[in-house]
Order: sequence, then structure tokens, then C-alpha cells
Amino acid sequence: MAAAVPPLGNLLEALPPAVEEERFTDILCRPGCRIERIVSHGQTTPIDRPYRQGHDEWVLLLAGAAKVDMGGRETTLRPGDHLFIAANVSHRVTFTDPDQPTVWLAVHIGEETAAT
Repeated sequence: MAAAVPPLGNLLEALPPAVEEERFTDILCRPGCRIERIVSHGQTTPIDRPYRQGHDEWVLLLAGAAKVDMGGRETTLRPGDHLFIAANVSHRVTFTDPDQPTVWLAVHIGEETAAT
């Protein structure tokens, strides 16, 4: 049985402190769809380890600033900007603001996960 989902939450409250690694928090998981909050504090993706996942992902930048490289094309994101990353597309985060939290909402579509 799936865990109960709180009826109300705020993605910009209770942000984790700046640490060496980005913080990933699952908000909702259902078969074929996972929604997570990501909080970055200056972290980037190593150039030799880009992300490449077998499912689609849609991201929305809620706070801060970021840059994402997809196939050699860098896109600058500001709060309110969203980006679709198709399955199997190599991508990496090349910038997140080191002076303030960068908060993302990521929706993973078609990911094989167990519902929680």
C-alpha cells in the first residue's frame, strides 16, 4: 500500500543547509512518475559524469539560478523557467548559485520505481 501523501507542503520551506552534495527529496512516487525537490548550493555535474537516464524528466527552477548543458548547448535557467530532458539525452548542470539555494522541482516520467 502506498504511503499517505501530506495534503499540503511548501517546496521553499525547510531547505537543507549548504553541504558538499545536492539534496534530493522525493515528494511523490507513483508507478511511472516520481516528483522530487532538489536543493543545490553551488554544486555542478562533473564533466566526465553527465547524467543520462532511461526516462524523460521535466524540471522547473523554483529559486536561485542554474545552467544546464544538453549536447553542447548551455541553457541558463531563472526562477520559473522549465526544461524538458528526453530519455537518454546526456546532460549536466554546469552552474548553481553558491550564495543562495537553488531549488528545483523534477518530474521523472516513465521511471521504473515502486510507489511509496
